[in-house]
Amino acid sequence: MRIARATRRLAAETSGLALLEFALTLPLVLGVGAWGTEMAWLAITNLRVSQVALNLADTASRVGLMSNSGITQLREADINDVLTSARLQGAPLDLTNRGRITISSLEQQTAGSQYLHWQRCLGKRSGTGYDSSYDRTNGTMDRGDGIGTSAASAGVSMPNGMGDSSGTKVNAPVGSGVMYIEVSYDYRPVFSSAWVPGGAAVTRIRYTASYIVRDRRDFSQIYNPSPAATQSFCDLYTAS
Repeated sequence: MRIARATRRLAAETSGLALLEFALTLPLVLGVGAWGTEMAWLAITNLRVSQVALNLADTASRVGLMSNSGITQLREADINDVLTSARLQGAPLDLTNRGRITISSLEQQTAGSQYLHWQRCLGKRSGTGYDSSYDRTNGTMDRGDGIGTSAASAGVSMPNGMGDSSGTKVNAPVGSGVMYIEVSYDYRPVFSSAWVPGGAAVTRIRYTASYIVRDRRDFSQIYNPSPAATQSFCDLYTAS
């Protein structure tokens, strides 16, 4: 009889119902919340990296010292300044420690002749997917390229322009150039790689951007007047 009465009281008891429901649904709520947070942060990171690439291309297309003749001379110090701006913009992501930035100058000084004249880089990551796919073998074009040399004599021929696929290649206008930017970055999941597309522990985010040079630039060389600035050659792997 006592057991029967206790059973009836237990069956009628509802004071712990909400707690039981909460305990059952908590894993689902936490899982959905974590997945949503991971996807949101991945989207924000993609946006930030793409903005770094776009802003760098825009800035690199404008910088230089204008001479009395109205022609702008691009200097190593100007390139370092725009790379520093990209580093500071990407600082919340630790971009230069976990990624790689490459500036390329695509030029067409003679009609029908596209050349990659010079490149400058910043960032510690190296290897396939980080180093520019347009660089000469293992960075050898980056020592001295663009210094007192014309694109036609020292550049790398790019007859089809530059771009990750055939439908997105860019070309420089005749007598001008294009600043072509490549930014690669290692995204690390906030919670778990299981919620990241592809399921990789580290997801590489890559964006490219390009802008036509905005002024009458002297494309014959990159200047480096005294006191000489450090040159950001692409066989160097530094974060600053």
